[in-house]
Amino acid sequence: METQIPPSLIPDHAGDVIIVGGGLAGLSLACALGTAGVATLVVDRDPPEQQLEPEFDGRTTAISYGSAMVLEGAGIWRHLDGQVGPMLDIRVTDQNSPLFMHYDHRDVGDQPFGWIIENRHLRQALFRRLAELDSVTHITPVAVKGMARDGSGVLVTLEDGRRLSGRLVVGADGKKSFCREHAGIRQIAWTYQQHAIVCSIEHEKPHGEVAVELFLPAGPFAMLPLAGGHRTSIVWSERSDMVDFYMGLPPERFQAELQSRVGDWLGRVTPIAGRWAYPLGLSHAERYVDQRLALVSESAHGMHPIAGQGLNVGIRDVAALAEVVVDALRLGLDPGAPDVLERYQRWRRFDTVALLAATDTLTRLFSNNIGPLALARRLGLATVNRLPPMKKLFMRHAMGIVGELPRLVRGEAL
Repeated sequence: METQIPPSLIPDHAGDVIIVGGGLAGLSLACALGTAGVATLVVDRDPPEQQLEPEFDGRTTAISYGSAMVLEGAGIWRHLDGQVGPMLDIRVTDQNSPLFMHYDHRDVGDQPFGWIIENRHLRQALFRRLAELDSVTHITPVAVKGMARDGSGVLVTLEDGRRLSGRLVVGADGKKSFCREHAGIRQIAWTYQQHAIVCSIEHEKPHGEVAVELFLPAGPFAMLPLAGGHRTSIVWSERSDMVDFYMGLPPERFQAELQSRVGDWLGRVTPIAGRWAYPLGLSHAERYVDQRLALVSESAHGMHPIAGQGLNVGIRDVAALAEVVVDALRLGLDPGAPDVLERYQRWRRFDTVALLAATDTLTRLFSNNIGPLALARRLGLATVNRLPPMKKLFMRHAMGIVGELPRLVRGEAL
């Protein structure tokens, strides 16, 4: 949807790229572009100090090996100050079945599959990195009110009246993206009638850097190792009609429910203050680009956390978009030109659609207690566990190092 820019309007800030949305993906893109010296404006509706409060977002993120390379290349990783818990082993099991699938990082190299990071610590690292980048302007707290895009550029109007001009606008503004709606880009979406209950626990026994995905009839129950050895993040997928019940339980009842699902491998578990619930579904934009507009992460796609790939797919968007923008600018080309944006869209579409299909299939296959299906999936887990070539391929997918990889994912500079 093209809107002409009145030539008389003078912007308050100008840059090559305007990023709408100051979430994890948007700030990661700003850091990547800023590391390459690209003049970048980031519009963030929430004040940084509020985003760092524990109650703002209780979630943790599984960062794959490939995504960690992107954060390293963008100068973010070193600011995490040891707040990351490595995943050295992954165990996948269906309810109480003795058949399971076990991933050992040593089967594919000497690096962890990935790391578990509390979102507030990742935000802190992003803010620290942004403060080092002279080419990035972080505009907060303010929301976008309007936007105009034409062949000459982009003009974004903020709610406080300020105007921003650029040559490309990036929608990193989440599931209810203003940018996507402004462009008239439709999306397919559905709900799984599940919520993720998110919390953290302390426990007697060390987790040994092992991540566990336990499939239960109501949905997967993930145990993700946090830094320090005796804390674990819980991502508990539950039927939506039961979420209010579990969220309203008194502490001792909630602890008992957690203990019954975790089992005794970690000893006695104790919830750490705070629990959150988030609805789960799938969404996918019919396209990722429009005139002088690109969508990244949840503005373009959203998936079930069953494989822990949500933000990792978004970070691969960031790496690919940063690369095509930087390459265009180095050649003296327009970073918002149609051919530049089409290259980004072609690059990211297959990977994203494949993962959306995979997570949707896994969610539907495992979130039930149908006898024949249960037997088939347990035999499937055991079969893959006994086929090293197939298992190694799955492990490389989990690490985010399969396919046509951007330079940042390969550990190379932009």
